[in-house]
Amino acid sequence: MELNKKYHIPLVLSCVLLLYAFWFIFRPVKIIAVHQHGSRFSSVLVNHFPLTDRGKINWWLENRTMLKEKYHVPATDKKSYFSVIFWLFGEGYKERGKYDLLCFDDMKSEKRCIEKDAVFIVSHTGDDRTYFTMDGARYLLKSNGEWVTERN
Repeated sequence: MELNKKYHIPLVLSCVLLLYAFWFIFRPVKIIAVHQHGSRFSSVLVNHFPLTDRGKINWWLENRTMLKEKYHVPATDKKSYFSVIFWLFGEGYKERGKYDLLCFDDMKSEKRCIEKDAVFIVSHTGDDRTYFTMDGARYLLKSNGEWVTERN
């Protein structure tokens, strides 16, 4: 009986850590803001974006209709070109300063810049190709819904 009691605390702590890890990995993406740049470029500021390439692409495929309906993303030009960049929001908006920040001219506030931490780019070309770019990898979405590595 003594032996069993000394394992209760480590077992409980292990379970708590495991639950926290699952929560951290599977927490939903939070869209903070969307900024449009012209007729085909969009910046989406996010927190809790998926960690893996597969997770990012699957998130896009599952949420592109919601993004279009709720945020009008992607914005497209007459030839259906678009580019959507997902940026980590991190510590929030900052004032323009001596650091290399991305600033949004559609905001009137002094705090309208973020750190340049792009985590995912979706681009669509006039020849009806969709590309996903992240962490040095580029993937092509095929017409059958599959995606393949184009280059590393």
